[in-house]
Amino acid sequence: MKVLVATEKPFAKVAIDGIKNVIDAAGYELALLEKYTEKAQLLEAVADADAIIIRSDIVDAEVIAAAKNLKIVVRAGAGYDNVDLQAASAAGVCVMNTPGQNANAVAELALGMMVYGVRNLYNGTSGTELMGKKLGIHAYGNVGRNVARIAKGFGMEIYAYDAFCPKEVIEQDGVTALNSVEELYSTCQVVSLHIPATAETKNSINYDLLNKMPKGAMLVNTARKEVINETEVIKLMEDRTDFRYMTDIMPATHAEFAEKFAGRYFSTPKKMGAQTAEANINAGIAAANQIVGFLRDGINRFQVNK
Repeated sequence: MKVLVATEKPFAKVAIDGIKNVIDAAGYELALLEKYTEKAQLLEAVADADAIIIRSDIVDAEVIAAAKNLKIVVRAGAGYDNVDLQAASAAGVCVMNTPGQNANAVAELALGMMVYGVRNLYNGTSGTELMGKKLGIHAYGNVGRNVARIAKGFGMEIYAYDAFCPKEVIEQDGVTALNSVEELYSTCQVVSLHIPATAETKNSINYDLLNKMPKGAMLVNTARKEVINETEVIKLMEDRTDFRYMTDIMPATHAEFAEKFAGRYFSTPKKMGAQTAEANINAGIAAANQIVGFLRDGINRFQVNK
């Protein structure tokens, strides 16, 4: 069995070493394609691969068609919208993610962005504190739970809404579960966004929803660009000079945000939530273990397609 690690942005060496140890122990062959610059290189590399580990790399129908032996793709990370699930299912290929491996890294970044926002981007002026502020967690998955854990140390009042997470699961963590998205945004001065990009959520963070937030509001997005209605957020920030937007996913309209809202808008230059040594290692090794478990024992616990 041949396992290909195909990463335009490579794993750290220590992560690759860990992946190799797992693959070697299973008696499989490991191949690396790192820092590739053309899709043709990926298409060539997948030709004889039985399994692929990727990060933000695109595995579309063309890649799947080129990989005649392919049985499984594992996205080392939580999001998997860079994989064509329909094409994978049609070809009988299992697709998995590695939920939770990057969660603490993303959560720490979210809290860091909150501090940066309330302290006016460290521009020398007087800001405010997070203690006592109402924090809303929009989607209470692995990252949301870690955000809640860390925010408790800041003395924040923590609320959450998740259509798919039972109230009792949220409240056993000492977090107040709310009944709707609208209630979350109208209650909380800070909202940390963790929803996936789906047909229902794309462009759902819009003017009407954000305008429900109290005075001095801040939105922190470490989720997906597609869920933000950028045109409407720009209009909202024009109308509400108290509103701040901190994002780990640079908007398509970044230049306009930066020009119009200096001091209350910030975007990382590239998505950095999972960019820690620890998350890098955890996700890569988890992906390798999941591949071995699937190929050897048929374990498909983290399968995301049908």
